[in-house]
Amino acid sequence: MHFANIKGAYSFEVNKKANKTQIKNAVERIYNVKVQKVRTANRKGKYRRKGRSYGMTPSWKKAVVFLDPDYHIDLF
Repeated sequence: MHFANIKGAYSFEVNKKANKTQIKNAVERIYNVKVQKVRTANRKGKYRRKGRSYGMTPSWKKAVVFLDPDYHIDLF
């Protein structure tokens, strides 16, 4: 089962400077849902190699948004 079906949780890639309150307000406004809580994680970029040169993928912020049981987001 998908995490969204069990817990009503959806994950998003958000701006690195956004805080939990801003993420909650944005999701509620865009999708017309009621958010219970938000969990965030800063994901560090990974080192990648192409030939002899090394590079790094960009770092990003992940937000997992938990909705009230009465709400859901239609993705497809």
